[in-house]
Amino acid sequence: MITTVLLILAAYAVGAIPAAHWTGLFIFGKDLRTLGSCNLGATNVQRVIGWHAAIPVGLFDVFKGFAPAFWFPIIDDHAAPVWTVVYGGAAIIGHVFSFWVRFRGGKGVATSAGVLIAAAPLAVAFGAGTWLVALLISRRVSVASIAAALAVPVGGYFAMDPEAPLMIFLVLMAAFVVWAHRSNIRRLLAGREPTIHEAHKAGGRDE
Repeated sequence: MITTVLLILAAYAVGAIPAAHWTGLFIFGKDLRTLGSCNLGATNVQRVIGWHAAIPVGLFDVFKGFAPAFWFPIIDDHAAPVWTVVYGGAAIIGHVFSFWVRFRGGKGVATSAGVLIAAAPLAVAFGAGTWLVALLISRRVSVASIAAALAVPVGGYFAMDPEAPLMIFLVLMAAFVVWAHRSNIRRLLAGREPTIHEAHKAGGRDE
């Protein structure tokens, strides 16, 4: 039991590593907490700095979701899929509420993707394809992220038992991602959500 508790705390700590914040602050001299959307995720890195910084940050955020979800159940000798969800969920919470930056963070899309790669790779493949198509059509990362989040449970429905605990997790995570993008949704409805090119040209200064 003690090992499980320690691993849950470790999963939170791994997820809490603020790669976007540290990359912006220490490498590019930009405090992303005050620029762009003020979120500490790869999307805001792209808006403020560019793809050359956003891609490695995004990959790291994926990894910090994948690592606890995949390896910690092995370390703790927990074979049930629910433990992938527990450790992965702790990492997602760490990313969204990081103790390094006064419990702020990103919206959890990349970290959630890492958890899903460990838990439901076929569902992730469907979500990734949806993300790319939505991005090419809308030119807005927020639209692509929301579309991918909603697509993952659909992919999971056809790839696994719909009654499985993981299916419940996919639905809850999709709902969480949509909730995390509520400000983007308001801007979309008002016609004020910038495209990836508009946001970057403006130095990421969207609302």
